[in-house]
Amino acid sequence: MSKQREPKIEILSIFPHEIKFILSETDVSVANTLRRIMIAEVPTLAIDLVEYHENTTVLNDEYIAHRLGLIPIKYLDPNTMRGGDCHGAFVPHRECQCFDRCPRCSVEFMLDVDFDKVAADRAENERDLPLTVTSADLQSNNEHVIPAHFLNSEEQDEAHDTGISIVKIGPGQHLKLKAVARMGISKEHAKWCPVAAATYRFWPEITVNDEACSTLTHEQKQQLIDVCPDRILELDEVSGKIIVAENAWELATFTEDLKVLQSTMKKREEDEDFVTVEHSQNKFIFCVEGTGAMDAEDILMSSLNVLSITLTNLRPEIENLREI
Repeated sequence: MSKQREPKIEILSIFPHEIKFILSETDVSVANTLRRIMIAEVPTLAIDLVEYHENTTVLNDEYIAHRLGLIPIKYLDPNTMRGGDCHGAFVPHRECQCFDRCPRCSVEFMLDVDFDKVAADRAENERDLPLTVTSADLQSNNEHVIPAHFLNSEEQDEAHDTGISIVKIGPGQHLKLKAVARMGISKEHAKWCPVAAATYRFWPEITVNDEACSTLTHEQKQQLIDVCPDRILELDEVSGKIIVAENAWELATFTEDLKVLQSTMKKREEDEDFVTVEHSQNKFIFCVEGTGAMDAEDILMSSLNVLSITLTNLRPEIENLREI
């Protein structure tokens, strides 16, 4: 019987919009499964239906509806008041028992912007300038569900608008609509994807063969260090030995330059390498960036929860196969 693995997660950095962590004591199949769940199976809210009352803007109904669907919708957890997992607060529209829609399966947003009415309150020299309709103009009927206008405070400080741009309108133009947000997953449509990027890379296992390196001159050692474009090696000023850079795990790009140079320095082809850089098969560095719909930490926790539920449901199916 194979030894049961116990995967571990070590947080490197964590922000509302981004999280970096190390996943270890597992293999690439689990790492890729976790990444794919983050992308495609973590439930979020997104605008799925738009009812127009009036649209005299330059964009047609379908174009605006598409732009509305791609606005990240954030569910504020009542306990933490941050972008959290909406799975417990809402049910999928198709599974709800209501006739059309209800607060359990949907959230309604009203948008009503009339250029002429807004222009009357603007400065005289600005009355004819185009007006940008943004996500800030969407009014929710649920205090815990709001559009994610910006990814972070830095983006908000640099922005020229009050939120995500939807359309620009001019004199005589009016946009009035009702948008309905529902819960879904990215497997159905990309608008429900909670991540802008979810990537992992292999942890670099860098080994310096001190015995072999002792046969090299100072110039040759410096050549080995300089040939690495990612600067993963350093020369110890005291001992004169080649050592691994402190942040080599973050810099390593697994280029072939080092291997090619070493082959020219060996006396025999079968001699051991001076420095080896290999992919770890049980340790991975993850970087996850959110869209604003959920905090990065909650994306990770939700994906682990989805994985746990999936495996729990899979177990009885496997047991049934054994009985056949």
